[in-house]
Amino acid sequence: MKRYTKVLAAGFLLASAFTASAQTVGDWVLGNYKGAGYWFPGVIEKLQGGKITIRYDDGDRETVALADVRPYNWAIGMKVECNFQGQGKWYPGKIASLAGEKIGIAYDDGDKETTKTGRCRSR
Repeated sequence: MKRYTKVLAAGFLLASAFTASAQTVGDWVLGNYKGAGYWFPGVIEKLQGGKITIRYDDGDRETVALADVRPYNWAIGMKVECNFQGQGKWYPGKIASLAGEKIGIAYDDGDKETTKTGRCRSR
């Protein structure tokens, strides 16, 4: 019972922390664009009535429920998939560097690239 209570409390704290931190226009978030199962980075453009409008880093926009958004948690070493050289094919790799919308990727096949976050996604 103690373990369950700790897990429940930790989940509540995480949810509360996200709700408190993702309520401001301009906050970075991850959105599941069109519910496709991939999380793309973007910025909150508008908040209204439990809905968030996200301007994704690639320029697309979408309005979703607050519950359908994750906190932006990308960090060096995290696994992502990126559209290598913008050619339309997605490849797995890890974040090697991150500075705003500029991201360095070390692909699993040994290639490296510096690109924009709008060309990357996470699961």
